[in-house]
Amino acid sequence: MIDFSKIEQYRENNRIEAKRALGGLPKSIWETYSAFANTYGGIILLGVEELPDKSFHTVDLPDPNRLIREFWEIVNDPSKTSVNILSSKDVFVQEVEGNHIVVINVPRAERSDKPVYVDGSPLGTYRRNGEGDYRCTKEEYQAMVRDASVKTQDMLVLNEMELGVFNKESVRSYRQRMRQSRPGHVWEALEDEDFLLKLGAVGIGADGENHPTSAGLLMFGNERDIVRQFHAYCLDYQEQYGSDTSWTDRIVSSSGDWSGNVYDFYFRVYRKLVQDIKAPLKSDGATKGDGSAVHQALREALANCLVHADYYGRQGLVITKRPDIITMSNPGSFRIEISAAKSGGVSDPRNGTMLKMFDLIDIGERVGSGIPNIFRVWREQGWVLPEIKEQLEPERTTISLVFQKAKDQKQEIRNPAAADYSEQKQSVIEYLTREINADCKAIADLLGISSPRARAVLEKMINEDIVVAEDGGHSRSYRLKS
Repeated sequence: MIDFSKIEQYRENNRIEAKRALGGLPKSIWETYSAFANTYGGIILLGVEELPDKSFHTVDLPDPNRLIREFWEIVNDPSKTSVNILSSKDVFVQEVEGNHIVVINVPRAERSDKPVYVDGSPLGTYRRNGEGDYRCTKEEYQAMVRDASVKTQDMLVLNEMELGVFNKESVRSYRQRMRQSRPGHVWEALEDEDFLLKLGAVGIGADGENHPTSAGLLMFGNERDIVRQFHAYCLDYQEQYGSDTSWTDRIVSSSGDWSGNVYDFYFRVYRKLVQDIKAPLKSDGATKGDGSAVHQALREALANCLVHADYYGRQGLVITKRPDIITMSNPGSFRIEISAAKSGGVSDPRNGTMLKMFDLIDIGERVGSGIPNIFRVWREQGWVLPEIKEQLEPERTTISLVFQKAKDQKQEIRNPAAADYSEQKQSVIEYLTREINADCKAIADLLGISSPRARAVLEKMINEDIVVAEDGGHSRSYRLKS
């Protein structure tokens, strides 16, 4: 991930930490280990100091192998670290500038291993923010514990609630849509309570009686009952077409004039999202096979936002539509690497039962193809590629869908800093540090330039021994020289 021959080009950030370590293994290394594991992963460099100008400079470690032995002893000690997520290839000695340093590559921990904490206490749970490690709040720790569960959040049976929390009209509407999507389905003749039990909206509680599940409450409940379980629950859609930031149209779950549940929110909002799109629609265009590829991509984006949200999280789910951009922001971080989500084939929804409910009425994808499809459609339209961001404190995931031709807004939207080669080079280094490898099209989108110009930048970086090319022809990809 680092070109060690150009180590002076790097700076401490949310993926790189440098420590001199001349006095032995630094105590603070364990906070950084926890922080990298609980955030995006990163590299710890022992035997590297940060100069006043923030550049890196190596110092010769007297006995790097002793540091490595001490590190392995401690990282495997359960009284020091909750889990060792490293393999032997992640820790090694590297010669740089004639000196020997220790490189520790800490991957992003699997959600089942989180939270990764130190000193035998959950109070020793850290995350990375900018250049520093910070101790997690109780809320952040609890969010990681919830995500670590084998069961998805929405499978919880709510023993204290009765079936009267369901909005009958929402259930009736859902069953009607399912009859259209799955004609003759074996559940079609069931009474509502038995149907909801099969669907996963109802579960058998500790008392042996039927009670709503979290998924059923969120999908079909009334807002006043949903907030009893999910105290920060709020679904908010805003249209902002004016010159100021005030909304011109709004749908909010707490308005009291509709159910306020996730199922009804989807259909109310989807109709608003696509009303300006000049493409043919069939029926209401809200399910698979209806409308254009753009309609399908918007369905995927909206469904992903709803099924991946952490409804226990703060600030609620917010969707904003402006003339040239739609943003969808939900509480909760990605449960897999964003790069893996873009590649497709991997799906790890926070609310798996809700995903199944949407799938039965032909909304959403269960095979991890939703995000790649969105990017494919935007690329085919020639629009600026969508941007996915993860935010901490509080955890949020935001996707921005821009309806502008990439060539018109390249410098302003994609990378306003990439004005000359030196800045373009730094942008590519930072991007390949995060993503490991990329093709020419991805680099062009990053820099907001044409593919031929991006290829010229990459060729120059190859000549400078910063980047190497792999494979050939149309399948060629690029990575930092290791």
